[in-house]
Amino acid sequence: MTLDDNGQDTAAGTATVQLTRKDMESDQEVRWCPGCGDYAILKSFQQVFAKLGIPREQFVVVSGIGCSSRLPYYVNTYGFHTIHGRAPAIATGVKVANPELSVWIGTGDGDGLSIGGNHLIHVLRRNVDVKIVLFNNRIYGLTKGQYSPTSEQGKKTKSTPFGSVEQPFNPLSVAIGAEATFVARTVDVYGQHLMRILEAAAAHRGAAFVEVYQNCNIFNDGAFDFMRGKEVRDENTLELEHGKPILFGSKLEKGLRLRGAGVEVVQVADVGIDQILVHDAEADDPTLAFLLSRLGPPDLPTPIGILRSVQHPIFDRDVHEQVNEVTARKGVGDLDALIHSGDTWTV
Repeated sequence: MTLDDNGQDTAAGTATVQLTRKDMESDQEVRWCPGCGDYAILKSFQQVFAKLGIPREQFVVVSGIGCSSRLPYYVNTYGFHTIHGRAPAIATGVKVANPELSVWIGTGDGDGLSIGGNHLIHVLRRNVDVKIVLFNNRIYGLTKGQYSPTSEQGKKTKSTPFGSVEQPFNPLSVAIGAEATFVARTVDVYGQHLMRILEAAAAHRGAAFVEVYQNCNIFNDGAFDFMRGKEVRDENTLELEHGKPILFGSKLEKGLRLRGAGVEVVQVADVGIDQILVHDAEADDPTLAFLLSRLGPPDLPTPIGILRSVQHPIFDRDVHEQVNEVTARKGVGDLDALIHSGDTWTV
């Protein structure tokens, strides 16, 4: 196998195909609760997959357990519905075995950040060329409404009837802390924005982590109403764009200014545009990206868009380069000789 600078097989996957969203729909009945935000995410998945020009047989969608993990059934590609929290491990094996595949992980805040937290951290740390989409509804939906690792303190659920006493995870902060090379956030009802983020994740070479705020209208309805509605979106949402000042408000009249180790909200007219923090998603130092990941209610608007997008060595490419180098130096291995080498015992 010959790999290019992006870790792709130069002899495979070069031909593009013309597909529609209909081509990416499977024959399975979609079985989520009526009104669930997962429907919008699925639609965006199907539309983006069709636009990428990649044959369906070169996609693999891997999931763990939870409502989000039904995703492989509903996309007309190869896929694995695996076990709780282990989707990153399975996806890593798929990508290392066949780097030409476009490998995606569908996971949730419970599946990905509770039992699967360790696996998630290491697939990001290794920079495996897989795309991770975490559906965050701040609740366990499939098991009927228990609190999750992203549920807010004080959240009353079936498993915390007097309110959760735990400090919640911030998925973006976790990803940036794990040195993820692509980190972004979007919202289920922001259709065009959601597709742009998924397209950017697909184009990124290395591990891409996308958090999607997703409404669970049965067990946690309205969790993101502070920014989902058109009447509040402008005031409560920071739409990040690389190289541009970080502005918000209905007339983009407000912005963020650095103040010490944090940021403050200022009126652009009062301080001038040159005082407004300019977003740099491509900075190798993750400090600014981490700072932005911490923003949100009750005092600050919530960022969406790409927080970080940098290029680091890619795990699956480096594994194959190492195998090729050792094979060229030592020759093809002999498994039978290896098994019978060294100390052996007869039982």
